[in-house]
Amino acid sequence: MFSEWKTRRAAKRVQPGTGRPLKPFRWWQQLGRALFYLPATPASPEYAVDVPHWGNHGSGEVKAHLYRDGRHHAESKVPAVFSVESGRIEVATSAFGLKRCHLVAADGRDATLVPDRRSAEGRRLNLQRARPALSRLIGVLSVFILLGGVALLALQLIDALTDVPPIAESIGDFTSPVRLPLWLNIGVGLVTAMASTERALRLRYHWLLDAAGN
Repeated sequence: MFSEWKTRRAAKRVQPGTGRPLKPFRWWQQLGRALFYLPATPASPEYAVDVPHWGNHGSGEVKAHLYRDGRHHAESKVPAVFSVESGRIEVATSAFGLKRCHLVAADGRDATLVPDRRSAEGRRLNLQRARPALSRLIGVLSVFILLGGVALLALQLIDALTDVPPIAESIGDFTSPVRLPLWLNIGVGLVTAMASTERALRLRYHWLLDAAGN
């Protein structure tokens, strides 16, 4: 959950919407757009949170758009906090997608919004429901891949740091036991990026694992 300070700061960034209609999700937007819904209730209309990752990069910032009953209601740079009847919607992103798209109720209860079934997040959720064992295996593999990436990165950083004479004199020289050719380093980077993307599709994020994949 967002801290109180972060919540207040994010709330100040919210701008009014234009009233334009929500565009349907298209198949070619799988990794370039996230679309989540807060279903309607007797006390509240339907809300949708639309985050077009690719479309935002040209301006150097990522924006989240809030739609109320299919009409553009508000927008904000992320991390974003939108007030709704049942609490507030918190939106945060990483380099690989969303890491948070939750409704936080007044009593502090926290629930993830529902991804559009056609989106990459929606397809990942369908796999989790239809093939839970396979879904868990993929999730575990992602964690192990990222742990390996963190370990390799740490070894390479220590090796590079101890090449600096003052540091070497202070703590001694260190030579990484793992030295990979450039092509394999690139391959490891691609695999760790895929693992972080898989976790982002489930709105999973850890500052050490997923930040190291950036």
